[in-house]
Parts: sequence; structure tokens; C-alpha cells
Amino acid sequence: MITFLPLTPDDLPRVAHIAVHPEQVVFSGTIQEAFDTPTPDMDAYAIQQDGDVVGFFRIDRAYSQIHSFAPPTGLGLRTVMVDANRQGMGIGGSFCKMLPAYLQEHYPDACSLWLTVNLRNPGAVRAYVKGGFVDTGEHWLGGDAGPQHIMKMPLRVTSTANPLTHAG
Repeated sequence: MITFLPLTPDDLPRVAHIAVHPEQVVFSGTIQEAFDTPTPDMDAYAIQQDGDVVGFFRIDRAYSQIHSFAPPTGLGLRTVMVDANRQGMGIGGSFCKMLPAYLQEHYPDACSLWLTVNLRNPGAVRAYVKGGFVDTGEHWLGGDAGPQHIMKMPLRVTSTANPLTHAG
């Protein structure tokens, strides 16, 4: 079972063993880099599977301030890493499926979750789509490693209108 553990800036030792494959570092960075660049609007989490720390991610509460495509009530998903020794075991998909309920509970004002993923990282795109993200078809050109897909996941229904009764 996948669970999330909030981390503080002093919790690097809890996740220091997390490392992605060398060719993935260009996309996600390293744990050390994530802890070396803390920001007040970013919350860090460990991904746990049956109590073992197997990954890491950050939630950016100010995502829309940098990414104009995201609404002010949108959160950003950043720095997602599943340890190289645990990749290919369904952790990424389970992580994505567990995330909406967790975020709805801990960030109740957020309406959506956004991320960008490099065009050269098709495995990550597939994993996010399988996990419930939608590729918007748009690209963000401000990525450190080149152009990126813009992906989103609704966190709550924003309209109660019944589309079947809408005259159009």
C-alpha cells in the first residue's frame, strides 16, 4: 500500500537513499538538489510502500505564479522520483491514484494538480496518463531540459451542471 510522509528540511536522511537511473536525473534532479533548494511554497513528501520509503515528490502551492497555464487554485507536482530499484513495480501508477484523495484532504482549496514532463521522457508521460493525468496537448517551453508536456488532474468537480440537460 502506498502512503505519503510529510518531510521537513531536516528529513534528508529519511530519503537520501532515493536515486533515479542516471539518465533520469536530467528530468527529476536528485534528492540532494531538492533539499538544497527549499522554497516556502513547496511541501516535500516521501512515498512509502508498506512502510518502506521508495520515492519522493514535492507539492508546489504557488505553481500558478510561474506557470500561467495553471489556475490560482491549482497545485503543482514537482520532483517526482521513484527509486531506481523500485521502478517498474507499479509504484508510480499507485502513487498517482492515491494522490488526489490525499491532496483533497490536505489542500482542500485546490481544484487541480498540474505538472510538466519532458517530451524526451515518454515513459513518465505514459505513467502519468495511466495514473489519471490528462495531457492537455499544450507544451511548456521553459523547462531546464527542453520542451515539456503540460498535464493536469482534477482534484474536485468544479461544476455541478448536468451536461445531459444543457441545450446547445
